[in-house]
Amino acid sequence: MNTASKLLGISELEQTASILKSVAHPIRLSILQLLVHEGRMSVNSICEILQSEQSLTSHHLSNMKLKGVLESKREGQKVYYSLKMEKMRNLLECIESCMGQ
Repeated sequence: MNTASKLLGISELEQTASILKSVAHPIRLSILQLLVHEGRMSVNSICEILQSEQSLTSHHLSNMKLKGVLESKREGQKVYYSLKMEKMRNLLECIESCMGQ
């Protein structure tokens, strides 16, 4: 198989760049890490663990949900987030591996 046949097309590269932009922030990566390792979590739990403000955390969660990375479900007054794009597990594992963890 030659190299050209392994390369992603422009639409795949644009989609990949969009997804990477949606998670390219320390808080967003921290949220992803939590959700990959802990599973479904409430906004309050995420804020408590990350010691972040709810408004800022909610902004990041909404952005990742809009990009299709996360999904949410309201139960009573709480909103729970979980990973929608399962390939993010691979990305996070790759990042953790590159960082020597």
